[in-house]
Amino acid sequence: MTFDEFVVTRLPALLRFAGALTGDRATAEDVVQDSLVRAHARWQRISNMDQPESYVRRMITNEYLSFRRRFARVEPHADVLALCDKSGDAPDHPTVLAERDALRAELAALPRRQRAVLALRYYAGLTDAEIAEELGCSPGTVRGYASRALATLRVSTATPLQPNRTGGS
Repeated sequence: MTFDEFVVTRLPALLRFAGALTGDRATAEDVVQDSLVRAHARWQRISNMDQPESYVRRMITNEYLSFRRRFARVEPHADVLALCDKSGDAPDHPTVLAERDALRAELAALPRRQRAVLALRYYAGLTDAEIAEELGCSPGTVRGYASRALATLRVSTATPLQPNRTGGS
């Protein structure tokens, strides 16, 4: 398979993965683009591998993990919306979008490695051993990252927003 054929067939999936990883479409596009530029230079070696897409996905993960360090970006977060009371009816479209945005904001607040573990586990469907191999750590470390990330998400989504009461006049 040529590099052009690979990009034509796999780019949408790679962008979706990077979007789940970064939480921001523009950042996802940047990370995928940077990774594909590096992959193009090594395509002859990559295309001879058993799973070139896994290799490119790992490049995307590594690029994301180093992306913020390299550019020292601070991405603004939207305020998390209070969860709506569900009365048994199917949620309307704005409610679904608000909840999705709230979850994205919570995911964006996680440390890079915890977020990478969740994206690789729940979006890419990798096992702990596969995630450990991609991130260069042990499966126990992967389970620890996942546990801390999920605990943080549980606490932050269970706590409703409180108005800022700083006192003073």
